[in-house]
Amino acid sequence: MAATFNPTVRRRRLGAELRRLRQASGLKSTEVAERLMVSQPKISHLENGNRAVSPRDVRDLCALYGVRDQQVVDTLLAMAGESGQRGWWQSYGDLPQSVYIALETDAASLHTYAPMLVPDLLQTPGYAHAVIGETIPHLTAEQAATRLNVRLRRQHRIYEPARPLHLSVVLDESVLHRVVGSPEIMREQLEHLNALGAEPQITVQVLPYTAGAHAGLSGQFSILHFADSPAGVVYVERFGSDLYLEKPAQVRGFGMMYDDLQLRAIDPVGSRDVIADVIKTHIDAAIRY
Repeated sequence: MAATFNPTVRRRRLGAELRRLRQASGLKSTEVAERLMVSQPKISHLENGNRAVSPRDVRDLCALYGVRDQQVVDTLLAMAGESGQRGWWQSYGDLPQSVYIALETDAASLHTYAPMLVPDLLQTPGYAHAVIGETIPHLTAEQAATRLNVRLRRQHRIYEPARPLHLSVVLDESVLHRVVGSPEIMREQLEHLNALGAEPQITVQVLPYTAGAHAGLSGQFSILHFADSPAGVVYVERFGSDLYLEKPAQVRGFGMMYDDLQLRAIDPVGSRDVIADVIKTHIDAAIRY
C-alpha cells in the first residue's frame, strides 16, 4: 500500500538516483539548472532529498540525462508519487526510530546481527514489553504502550503477501540465556523464535560462545536492501545517536562482516536444536521461579 512509504526516505533514495543519473550524463548541477531554467539550489535540494520531486521534475531530468529505459523512468515516477504519502507510523507522533521504521517497511531483505537482545521483529509481546520497560528510563505508561504497539505493528511487514520481508538474523548465544522479564517470558520467546526460524523467508542462526573473537564484537548492526534500488543502507543503533551508512564501500564492508558471522554461526537447523535445549533450562527455572 502506498501509505506505508516514508516521504523523507523516498525523497532521499530518489534524489540519490537522480544524482547518479546526472553524474553518468557528465553534467554538473549548475549546467542542469541552466538548461532547465531553475536555480542551482533547487537541483541540490532535489538530489539531497530536502525537497519533494514532482513527476514533471522526473520527466525533465530524465530527458536531459538521456534516460531511454522507460522502466527506469516509470520507477522514478512511482517514487516521486509515493514521496508525499504518510507512513502508518506517523500517526503515532514523533518516534525516535521513524527513519529506520521507514527503511524497514520499504526493504526487500534485512540482515541483522543481534549481540544483546532478540531483534524487534521477532519479539513476543511479553518480551517486547519487558525490553521497553527495562531499557528505556522514565517512560510514562502511555509512552510505553505506544512503543509496544508500534513494535508489534512493525512485525506485520514479515508476512505481507505481495512482498514478504526476507529476514536473516545472527544471534549471539548470550541472547538465549539473558533472562528478560522472567523465565516464562523467555520460554515463550524462544519457542516463538524457533517457530519463526522454520518459516521459508526467515533464517535464524546462533553464534556460539566458542566462536571467540569476531567482527561483530563492535556491536549490533542491520543491513537493508531494496527491490527497486541496488543501493543498501547499514543501520547501527546507538543510544541517542543512530547511524545510517549508505556509501557502497561501507555497505560492502558490513556485508562482509555479516557473511563472516554467518560462517562462524551454527547452521539454521542446528541453531533450532540449540534454542530448544536452552528452552528446557528456562522451563526448569520457571518451575523454581
